[in-house]
Amino acid sequence: MIHVLAIITAKPGLRKDILSIFELNVPFVKAEDGCIEYGAAVDAGDAPAFQTSWGPDTFVVIEKWESMEALKNHAVASHMAAYGAKTKEMIASRVVHVMSPL
Repeated sequence: MIHVLAIITAKPGLRKDILSIFELNVPFVKAEDGCIEYGAAVDAGDAPAFQTSWGPDTFVVIEKWESMEALKNHAVASHMAAYGAKTKEMIASRVVHVMSPL
């Protein structure tokens, strides 16, 4: 299994716009072969004091894939290219961590 954390920071005030486009793409991603989990998360408003906040412009995409091959196929899927084209100008930064469980 492959785990992915993608930290997306929107340009100021555009996170909601990106997430609207993201949510429209989720059913296509979940239908991909090898997709186990795919969704976005934001800072919890009622988290304990030890939380390190990402802030109002950032969200994290949490993904699980059956294999590296499935993840690689996801990366080149046509719906991901379309999502990227729609959101490219709204994103300030994107950092992706691909990990294997112990």
